[in-house]
Amino acid sequence: MSDFDYRTINDVIHSRVRLAIMSYLASARAAEFTELKKVLKVSDGNLSTHLKKLEDHAYVKTEKGFVGRKPQTMVEITDEGSKAFRAYVEGIASMLGQS
Repeated sequence: MSDFDYRTINDVIHSRVRLAIMSYLASARAAEFTELKKVLKVSDGNLSTHLKKLEDHAYVKTEKGFVGRKPQTMVEITDEGSKAFRAYVEGIASMLGQS
């Protein structure tokens, strides 16, 4: 067992849905709201709630616009979000003795 302190795990990211959002965006960098909803298999309200929490911590940003006449919401991971996600993954790996 490593010296990693489990109490330092980022609780904002540690939620299953928020972890899935961050994992997806870490590789995709950006995604449409509907794409995230479909991939994660969550409802509009559930996804919105989790995105709001990530936005409140500046881990993601959303931009609303239109494509033609259809509304579109794009979600993008921020530099701060990328940094926090890397630290989260490294912390979990360390806790598992895989750093």
